[in-house]
Amino acid sequence: MTSTDAATEGHEAVALLDRTRTTVQPELRSTVESLPDSIRRVAMYHFGWEHADGTPASGRAGKAIRPALVLASARALGGEPLHAVRAAVAVELAHNFTLLHDDVIDEDPTRRHRATAWTVFGTPAAIIAGDAMMALALRLLAEDPHPASGAASARLAACVIELCAGQQADCAFEQRAPDEVSLDECVAMAMAKTGALLGSSCALGALYAGADDEEIAAMDAFGREAGLAFQLIDDLIGIWGDPDTTGKPAGADLAAHKKSLPVVAALASGTPAAEELAELYRSPMDGAAIRRAADAVERAGGRDWAQVQAADRMARAVQQLSRAVPDLTAAGDLLALAEFVTRRTR
Repeated sequence: MTSTDAATEGHEAVALLDRTRTTVQPELRSTVESLPDSIRRVAMYHFGWEHADGTPASGRAGKAIRPALVLASARALGGEPLHAVRAAVAVELAHNFTLLHDDVIDEDPTRRHRATAWTVFGTPAAIIAGDAMMALALRLLAEDPHPASGAASARLAACVIELCAGQQADCAFEQRAPDEVSLDECVAMAMAKTGALLGSSCALGALYAGADDEEIAAMDAFGREAGLAFQLIDDLIGIWGDPDTTGKPAGADLAAHKKSLPVVAALASGTPAAEELAELYRSPMDGAAIRRAADAVERAGGRDWAQVQAADRMARAVQQLSRAVPDLTAAGDLLALAEFVTRRTR
């Protein structure tokens, strides 16, 4: 792919995400507004629709990558995307359930360039709002008259259980010594924590298009591979991302001693830089130590490994997609989203 082709696909993906937000946001917002007052206030703030005092705000409610995958998957398999809007909203609610909880677990102070919900309303309120969003997602599918809604609800519930297992593994890794987490374990964790929901998003779109079991499985596999590529890029951004772009502090994952994919790849390299990184991970890190750790990850090959792996996973994703959609010209939206995922900077 030339740089011109990549830029074109990038513009296509941005336009697609904009259209998705326009399509999905009315249903998403009305669903969130159905929450009880105290929970709704936290949720409305989290989505950027209100300030902490309840006055209107103009923030964007995320990138809408997962809802876009639902609608694009339905379209690629010959379905009507508008029939899958509730499914798209459900996966976005499930995603934001994870974000509210992740911010508490990781003690992140900012998200989307503003204070995280738990720092504004307190930890219990943020956790409860996240729980309510997950319940809303399942209720939305349960009340959807579409014939695929029952299977979609079961698949999303199973996905969230898998996602929680991935989050549990991620937390457990933090309690283990730097050299006690294998790269295979880390890849499995990332596939569950991130890949499962992107796979489920694609599978829900396929379900709503009336696809058969083989096509649904292929779409799920496409989303999972793309999700792992997404996580690899996210991990790189977590170390080297620009805070002005990401809305998060630089090196936050390193400060938290996260066993992210580039870090574990670096630790497994057997290099002097790996030993240096392991030593840094045994103690709290200030700003200077965080910079040294980032440099050690790069010198140990973790950054290059993650970039190569992201490209490889995207190639695998396209192979899986071709099983469900042999004529890839019908899957242009999905390909544009996949390309966008691996070239993003925030």
